[in-house]
Order: sequence, then structure tokens, then C-alpha cells
Amino acid sequence: MSGWAPVGALVATVEVTATTVQRGDVIQLGGRACRVMDLIQLPQGAKRLLFESGELLTIHTRTRLAAVRVQRRR
Repeated sequence: MSGWAPVGALVATVEVTATTVQRGDVIQLGGRACRVMDLIQLPQGAKRLLFESGELLTIHTRTRLAAVRVQRRR
């Protein structure tokens, strides 16, 4: 994964849940940085995350993960 932070962007570490996760968030799993490419809403508030690598991760309403989020400067 190279060149994912655009010039002039702010990078913040945030805690994400099934409610707050967004496309573009980078989540570290097993020592690998995985960027969320797509989100699929599941029953009972769960979400399935599709990463750029093609891997899937299902998170439930109580799942909490640390993520890096790129925010553009204004």
C-alpha cells in the first residue's frame, strides 16, 4: 500500500465501530495496514468491510478498532 496520504492532508488515529467506519479508513490487522474499499450493511447493525486486498472482515456493533483516517485540509 503506497502513496495513500495525499499532500496537504491531516492524518488522525480514530476508534471506529460498525457505526463510524468509513471508506478510506486504514485499519491495522495482524501487522498489516488494510484500507477499507467498501462497506456492506448487515442485519442487527453489523457491517462487512471489503479491503483493497480483497479480504473481508465482519464487525459487529460492539467491535472497536483503531484506524487511521485521512482528512483533507480546508
